[in-house]
Amino acid sequence: MPVITCIQDLKKIHERRAPRMFFDYCESGSWTEQTFRENVTDYEKIRLRQRVAVDMTGRSQKTKIIGQDAAMPVALSPVGLTGMQHADGEILAARAAGKFGVPYTLSTMSICSIEDVAENTDKPFWFQLYTMKDMDYTTRLIERAKAAKCSALVITLDLQILGQRHKDLKNGLSAPPKLTPKSIANLATKWGWGLEMLQTKRRFFGNIVGHAKGVTDTSSLSSWTAEQFDPALDWGKVAKLMEMWGGKVILKGILDVEDAKRAAELEPDAIVVSNHGGRQLDGALSSIRMLRPIVDAVGHKTDVHIDSGIRSGQDVMKALAMGAKAAHIGRAYIYGLGAMGEAGVRTALEVIQKEMDISMALCGRQTIDQLDPSILLIPEDFEGRWQTT
Repeated sequence: MPVITCIQDLKKIHERRAPRMFFDYCESGSWTEQTFRENVTDYEKIRLRQRVAVDMTGRSQKTKIIGQDAAMPVALSPVGLTGMQHADGEILAARAAGKFGVPYTLSTMSICSIEDVAENTDKPFWFQLYTMKDMDYTTRLIERAKAAKCSALVITLDLQILGQRHKDLKNGLSAPPKLTPKSIANLATKWGWGLEMLQTKRRFFGNIVGHAKGVTDTSSLSSWTAEQFDPALDWGKVAKLMEMWGGKVILKGILDVEDAKRAAELEPDAIVVSNHGGRQLDGALSSIRMLRPIVDAVGHKTDVHIDSGIRSGQDVMKALAMGAKAAHIGRAYIYGLGAMGEAGVRTALEVIQKEMDISMALCGRQTIDQLDPSILLIPEDFEGRWQTT
């Protein structure tokens, strides 16, 4: 068993263990990957203030996320194809999150279906919805999430059309994947991954195949997915989806103050400041740069969460001190899943919590509600002076 001290350790194991096309799917952004990189490096520009001679007994990271108890202010983001990083990946990640005490979000583009995850876990999970042109399918998908007793609906707003990710195109990653001589040769070297995949029946998009009209097998899946993301999504449709759900809603993919104001008018339980992990509009600002302006604009109306670029407990602390109520992690737990399955997801969460615990102590803070801007040293021009005209 390797000694895991940070998320980077899990990433290295994940890269060795998983087929190249699936590791690259996780570890890539769109176009030049500028936004993908800056999501991470912009956290490094923020410093922490060390404080001493403060009573640090009784520390806790416990909190509430949209009214639900959580062991720490972290949720697992929706990640498509999670079940290809490790066999039954969505089920394993949901189990790890449930046992640890943080929310798990199942993607519309998951390998394991809503029903698979519900039947194999004992804690409620969130469901992430991509809006499709086929409203009959979307309506039934929402009803399936209700039947599975999902405790929140996460509506993704920033994928009406798909950003181009060069690595995915070169690797032949599609729905389903297109095998090339290069990818076949790489797959042949991943014996552990392959043996696990042979032992599961869950290898295709469980929320789509057999549920969407005309999609009965993998041969009909590719054309359906290429045509179905809804470029006509607008705020009126978002309001209708929220009404159809009738429960707790999180709106994900907000990166602009004006969009945040418009989203807040719909009174969601939270919004997520996000650029889709740098996988959509390359050249957009990092999520952490946009957090404070959005918190200042709408934080009094709705909870503001953040994702994209979080790789440590210190990153979570910095985001919370800048006004976020929770941080959503994607790649950080996928590295763990790809490395060691359920145990790897648990390890990723433990690493982040331990980093938070020690860093909170060294900053003179005992509880999550004590994290505020006074623990940070932020460059004066961190958000920048950008012109919009």
